[in-house]
Amino acid sequence: MSMNRNGAIPKRTGSLIDFRNVSVMRGRRTVLQSLTLSIDLSEHVAIVGPNGSGKSSLIKTIMRELHPLQTVDNWSLKILGKERWNIFHLRPQLGIVSPDWIKMCTRPIAVREAVLSGFFSSAEIWPHNEVAVAMREQADEVMAKLEISHLADQDMSEISSGESRRVIIARALIHNPRALILDEPTASLDLRAVDELRATMRKIARSGVSIVLVTHHLPDIIPEIERIVLMKDGCVFRDGFKNEILSSEGLSSLFDMPLEVVERNGYFHVL
Repeated sequence: MSMNRNGAIPKRTGSLIDFRNVSVMRGRRTVLQSLTLSIDLSEHVAIVGPNGSGKSSLIKTIMRELHPLQTVDNWSLKILGKERWNIFHLRPQLGIVSPDWIKMCTRPIAVREAVLSGFFSSAEIWPHNEVAVAMREQADEVMAKLEISHLADQDMSEISSGESRRVIIARALIHNPRALILDEPTASLDLRAVDELRATMRKIARSGVSIVLVTHHLPDIIPEIERIVLMKDGCVFRDGFKNEILSSEGLSSLFDMPLEVVERNGYFHVL
């Protein structure tokens, strides 16, 4: 979230991912089927699809938790321009907010500790982890930007779901990552918490951090997101500009049911 000497937000350039003909299996089920998709660091993208469409499997493949089938011909997979990554070197480059991390960090630890744990790619700070002064300063800076400094000494298991979500986002931003990946970030939140979280997402998007949002809830797609990737049956169903992709016809085909889509004040809704 840093600015250059002129006070402007530096625009991040380069490729976030470049998948070519990638297939992935979980157990005996194919979750990504010959998927081809490229995302640049200069754009904000929403990945939309029904449950089971492969959205979360795509994110797990980006984070190297799932791996492509080696038997498929003519496939390639690059993350941040590289084909091979040490996962411990990759994680600081990509901030991740997922249901898995939300569950792991909802435990009796202080909010500041939860944020600092991002430095160690863990859900808490262990005795052998050395927390430098610079780390604490960075944690305080990120919490201030997300307006959760007042929660620093509170217990993660005692704060609200909305507050907890912002803590996990702070944890994901602790390394000043090149992109922030949000997997169903508003799930289980009440209306006020959803509104606050969307405001936080907009603030991050304007700060220069690329956002990849995974959702099946259209109002989560903040105005700063201009590109939409629709996924169905482990494949890219449609891909393009938001105003073209989020149509009644397109969403009806995606979800196999009649839907009416409307746009209000930069947000899209299904009636």
